[in-house]
Amino acid sequence: MQTSTTKFVYFQNENNRSENPSSEISHDQLKQALKTITTQVLKEKTPSMKDLENVLDGIMQSSSSENQAKSDSQKETDVLGNNESITKYLQKLGYLKDDKKWLTKKAFFEIGQKMLEDVMNAINEGGSGFHETKNIGFGDTLLDTSKKLEAGDDIKHLNIPITLLNLIQRKKSKNESIQFPLKIEFDDFEKFETKEEAKVAVVYCIDLSSTMKYSLSSGDGTRIEAAKKALWALYVLNKKFFPNDSVYIVGFGSLASQIIPTDIPYLKTYDANDNFLHYTNYQAALRLALKILKKDGSHNKRIVMITDGQPSACFVDDESQKNAILVDKPYSHFYRPDEETLSKIKNERDMQLSVGSESVYLCYRYKQVDPAVEAKTLQEAKKCRKEGIEIDTIMVSEEVELLSYVESLEKHLKGRAYYINPEKIDRVLISDFISNKKKILHSRNGW
Repeated sequence: MQTSTTKFVYFQNENNRSENPSSEISHDQLKQALKTITTQVLKEKTPSMKDLENVLDGIMQSSSSENQAKSDSQKETDVLGNNESITKYLQKLGYLKDDKKWLTKKAFFEIGQKMLEDVMNAINEGGSGFHETKNIGFGDTLLDTSKKLEAGDDIKHLNIPITLLNLIQRKKSKNESIQFPLKIEFDDFEKFETKEEAKVAVVYCIDLSSTMKYSLSSGDGTRIEAAKKALWALYVLNKKFFPNDSVYIVGFGSLASQIIPTDIPYLKTYDANDNFLHYTNYQAALRLALKILKKDGSHNKRIVMITDGQPSACFVDDESQKNAILVDKPYSHFYRPDEETLSKIKNERDMQLSVGSESVYLCYRYKQVDPAVEAKTLQEAKKCRKEGIEIDTIMVSEEVELLSYVESLEKHLKGRAYYINPEKIDRVLISDFISNKKKILHSRNGW
């Protein structure tokens, strides 16, 4: 039997189970607990279960104080009564698990759903914007109806029963006997009609460089927290309304890694302690995204870069490329992670960095892009475009000057560049995801 979360009660001790409870936690308090959990899990440093328990205890005590004044005889030994911590009870309800990544899938989707509702209300999209169509045409979804087979149609959708019935009716109308083997004429063939579906595969590449931990201008969170929250809501939107589409997440600094979607809340930025991983390598993100999308069968493919700065690193694939840089800049820095760093990232973040035979050229220039980095980034982006993959960039930064490079890049790629307030990134991502459906259908069907 599924536990009801509409109203749940905690008792002080076993003897009170048959009496009126002295302590209640309402549905509103559960919502408050989940809201607190959301704030905590999005932080740069994920709190331990014990730290989370202390925070939740404070929230619940404060909530209880506001809702009712307790007499001395009604005061509890702890916030829940019966000496059971709130984290233990939330584990029983299926929201938490005893692990360093303590958020369950149930909590991930329930919190994500609430985020999505808030965003949808904010952008006032309502029920419009979904990409299903009533038009009949070429596609993968079979309908119950059928039509005459035409020259060039795919016979894999052949409606065999109706085809045989057509043959029988034709013979009957001509008073001809049915003989075996059957001689089927082209006019007898019918195929199932199909419904067009605009399937999309999108890779969202989220910048994990050190500057993404900068606070928002409002002081309410950081750039990385705003980006994680947006991707969280977007993924829930995808699973709920566009299950045939694919959404992939790539996190990148100097190197890139594919992220399990349910690990979005736990993403952390790199810093100087992470052995040069805190630079911004667009090329690493694009290269991994291309590898992912090549394996996806969708016809419409996109890469969306979410970043707050210009690239400051690129790959050096061989010695000739390295020497070409050294001729111009003899003191250039090249980096390749050692096994200790790779193991540290794997153990601490559960991230498998995508590492090949290449090295990383590191060159940070304030509000400027090194020519070698610029050339390699553009080269990788053009490889993606050659594969028919669209590339858009969302710049989440308060520095308008940083947008000039992105605009220049998108002119070469015929993509789109956005400069947005980081606090509105969730609305931009979701609006863009939905509106992109309309554009794909419009361009392919001419509506």
